[in-house]
Amino acid sequence: MSTARPLATLIKMFERLQKKWKVNGLQLGLILCTFAIGGSLTGFVGKKIMNALSINQDWLWTIIYIILITLLWPMAVLVVSIFFGQFRFFLKYIKKIGARMGIVRSENGSWKAEVESQEFRVQSRESKPVNPEPVLQVQQTRTIATSRIAIFASGAGSNAKKIIDHFRGSDYIKIALIACNNPYAGVLKIAAIENIPTLIIEKEKFLRGNAYLDELKDKQIGFIVLAGFLWKIPDALLKAYPVQIINIHPALLPKYGGKGMYGNNVHETVIAAREKESGITIHYVDEHYDNGDIILQVKCPVLENDTPDSLADRIHKLEHEYYPKAIEKLLAK
Repeated sequence: MSTARPLATLIKMFERLQKKWKVNGLQLGLILCTFAIGGSLTGFVGKKIMNALSINQDWLWTIIYIILITLLWPMAVLVVSIFFGQFRFFLKYIKKIGARMGIVRSENGSWKAEVESQEFRVQSRESKPVNPEPVLQVQQTRTIATSRIAIFASGAGSNAKKIIDHFRGSDYIKIALIACNNPYAGVLKIAAIENIPTLIIEKEKFLRGNAYLDELKDKQIGFIVLAGFLWKIPDALLKAYPVQIINIHPALLPKYGGKGMYGNNVHETVIAAREKESGITIHYVDEHYDNGDIILQVKCPVLENDTPDSLADRIHKLEHEYYPKAIEKLLAK
């Protein structure tokens, strides 16, 4: 049997991993070596410990061994990663796994804010809570070259309106384009009133064509903000704007994200799950729904008598307050 097909499959798998982890070929090789050696080291140490414990019951031995391996593996790969120069990657990787399992809180963003009831309390990753008035501390990552923003929206455009209002008098940040996949959306009326150019997006060209890159280039767009945009961002756009597309999600990711989780669908699910808190997540966009690195999370309580509409009102207030500020900090001179 020809080896061409298995080899092509293997190469494609490696390419997907490179894209997912945003690494080059050499780093991917070092990461895979770390996984392999770390896994072997975990098994070796785990069996040594189990032999020293001298447990006779097979069922108990299996349970303890599984728990032990689960605890040893993160430490083993972190130790091995030091020798391969991949410690930062694996530290972030393990934290992300822990956040998805609910074991640790996600800290892969630049800054975070917590909102309890009507009182604001902001806490950065490296500092204690500060005064009640939110002071957003974000590492500068943008330059004036990326200060022409395109807002992608599908609906009424309340977030788009707040962003436009926020930057109305700005000398270095300009809302240069409103892109929309719905020719009847309210956001287009806002664009007309504000005299902002618009772009109506057709599905075929956006998802399977060049994703309107020519039009974006013509408007000199350097940064893209998703504000209630319901289509998945295609690879062509992600490649053209690496770490330059952000989104806001009406829940605390990684919970209640993914395809179909938008608007009241999210709030209904949060309430049905009897969550005590919800909020917003501002994050970078990657090839998966609601999966990119978190920039900011802001929390609010879920009250006992909340309906999806009442919770949505509370979430909208957070979106309108924090999304424009987040964009400004990311694009600060």
